[in-house]
Amino acid sequence: PSIPHFLLVCVWVTRENLCSPIDRYLESQREPVPGISTSDRDGQTLHRTKRGWMWNSFFLLEEWTGTGKQYVGKLHSDMDHEDGSVKYVLTGDGAGTVFEIDENSGDIHATRRLDREEKALYTLSAKAVNKTSGQDLERASEFIIKIHDINDNEPKFAKDTYVASVSEMSNVGAFVMRVTATDADDEAYGNSAKLVYSILQGQPYFSVEPETGVIRTALPNMIRENREHYQVVIQAKDMAGQMGGLSGTTTVNITLQDVNNSPPRFPHSTYHISTPESAGIGSSVGRIKAYDADVGENAEMWYSILDGDGQDVFNIITDSTSQEGVITVKKQLDYESKRLYSLRVQVTNTHIDRRFEQLGPFSDTAVVRITVTDVDEPPVFNRALYIFEVDEDTPAGSSVGTVSARDPDTINHLVKYTIDRHTDLERLFSIDSNNGTISTLQGLDRETSKWHNISVLATELSTALQTRVPVFIKVRDVNDNAPEFAMYYETFVCENVKAGQLIQTISAVDTDEPLVGHKFVFSLSTINPNFTIFDNEDNTARILTRRGSFNRREMSSYLLPVVISDNDYPIQSSTSTLTVRVCACDSRGNVQTCSNEALLLSAGLSTGALVAILLCILILLMIVVLFAALRRQKKKEPLIISKEDVRDNVVSYNDEGGGEEDTQAFDIGTLRNPEVIDTNKLRRDIMPEMLFPFRRTSPIKDNTDVRDFINGRLQENDSDPTAPPYDSLATYAYEGNGSLAESLSSLESAATEGDQEFEYLSHWGPQFKKLADMYIGQESQRET
Repeated sequence: PSIPHFLLVCVWVTRENLCSPIDRYLESQREPVPGISTSDRDGQTLHRTKRGWMWNSFFLLEEWTGTGKQYVGKLHSDMDHEDGSVKYVLTGDGAGTVFEIDENSGDIHATRRLDREEKALYTLSAKAVNKTSGQDLERASEFIIKIHDINDNEPKFAKDTYVASVSEMSNVGAFVMRVTATDADDEAYGNSAKLVYSILQGQPYFSVEPETGVIRTALPNMIRENREHYQVVIQAKDMAGQMGGLSGTTTVNITLQDVNNSPPRFPHSTYHISTPESAGIGSSVGRIKAYDADVGENAEMWYSILDGDGQDVFNIITDSTSQEGVITVKKQLDYESKRLYSLRVQVTNTHIDRRFEQLGPFSDTAVVRITVTDVDEPPVFNRALYIFEVDEDTPAGSSVGTVSARDPDTINHLVKYTIDRHTDLERLFSIDSNNGTISTLQGLDRETSKWHNISVLATELSTALQTRVPVFIKVRDVNDNAPEFAMYYETFVCENVKAGQLIQTISAVDTDEPLVGHKFVFSLSTINPNFTIFDNEDNTARILTRRGSFNRREMSSYLLPVVISDNDYPIQSSTSTLTVRVCACDSRGNVQTCSNEALLLSAGLSTGALVAILLCILILLMIVVLFAALRRQKKKEPLIISKEDVRDNVVSYNDEGGGEEDTQAFDIGTLRNPEVIDTNKLRRDIMPEMLFPFRRTSPIKDNTDVRDFINGRLQENDSDPTAPPYDSLATYAYEGNGSLAESLSSLESAATEGDQEFEYLSHWGPQFKKLADMYIGQESQRET
């Protein structure tokens, strides 16, 4: 039958039919036949069941533009008798979505337009099934649908813009860079992916190789200083560049890299610079600059002085940032000595490219003339600093040294000298303002300060310009201090010590500074019967016992005067006293105790006994304090139990003071002895309002009746202008003389506050009837 050229259909072929090559291929891909082992396959002839149909591949063009579904091919089985009992089933890549099969006829169609660049081939399986029983009439067999390519993709570069560089002055054909494009079409099918490169923009400076895309220079000796940047457009076209092919472009920005082909040049042959004579050493007086058309390290320059009369006075250095030559002062300038200098300066490239030496020389020279201008300068000292020496204890007014300064602008030396008092706060020195002689104002002590650092100011009288110079004054030592003990010694001697035993080694120090070295001599001021001293002649001495068997009870310590002398002139000596304590020691000479308390303890009670006694005394004191506190906490019985008593109630204004112990409200001693009343005493419970307080009259003498006495005092208080504006209750605790009841004052009451019998109150007469009723009634209530 007539079939499409891309479809191969084999209808129930056998081993002997025309499809045997394809059949053999499928036989190699078959799975093992069930029931037959591998050994059986290797050792005997196997019989393959007959296959009704098979195929290999279908082909389909991509991007089909026809209407409807695209026909792929047809499948047919010899088991299909075209009676409608056979159904064809398609599975695999895209089955049911991209491809569909007519289950009755076996026709395969593509449901949509395919793109080879998305998927180049599809692997599917087909089988024939009985519609009624659902049994497979033919086992599934695989086939491939390949998508044939068409030129539907243009070439594309990896970047829209490339950046490249090439050295200037390069030869023709110098490599710049390579650009490549890719085409998604099938390279193995036609010319759809065969690319050709061409240059659209950038001639005549650059060219591109058609096959490789390599960009090269097309002109010789391109100079960066003339043009630095170039833009080149490269095109890639498929179909081998033929008409109808697709194309893509990219842009390449090419920069010419600088080479040192331009020498430095001074814009002027002569430069004029002026500077004041006060310019300090190392300071800049001016800058010059040469120009180089190159950039980067190719434009780096180095300046130097070739010759000139200012070669020893000036120097030139290179500013690496600005590439300028900086002229600096090498030697102090003096307008009065020389006013004009000339220099010949050279500039040279630091990096020279030997390929372009013929374009040189890569250096240039210029003349620099420097003019020095006059400046009114301050005085100048003839030294940068002064060092003087003076003996300590030198009398005030002694000369230390002389400083000298001059005015460099004039011949006359009109300079005034002063000392900066901020550097001489103690005012130890003075200076002659005319000749600069420094003298002492008071004696100097080397032991207090060895050096004195002051500043002397030289002031120009005409302009008041000043110059400062440091002056260091060293105080030379004089032997004016006696040696003394180097430290405080705690010396002891054992009671059981023997004669001639060492008890202490002493040394001395001297605040003076010897010329060679200290040499001290040790001795005792008087002969001591207990101790002696031995000079070691190395500035130390040993203290030895002269006798043995010391006793702490007789003498607990000894004072030993030691005389220490030095060997300087004049000889100085001092007496230092060494205290030697007597201590109890063990048999090895180790100190056990040196205190007098321990001595007392050894003679009397032991430590444990003393602690026990002290503890007992402490306990007794605590018991006494506790008993006194309990007695004070007992509640006193009130005099008046009920507030409804028939007597006049006393209104309390909460101003009764401290009771009987309040000596600020009244003086009990006055009541006991009215003869000694102080008529000038002021009331101490109020603030006086008059300069001269009201003087009270003396109380009635001769022990008058208590009632008259109290009435008199009441009248005095009522008429007293300094009394407070409220009622005040004062208890005088004074019953007068001759009373049967004697004194009721609590000051003379019995010490005990226990229950008392008050029956005797009924015998005191009618004057005490109310008092008897109160206390006797109170006692009866308690008993009830």
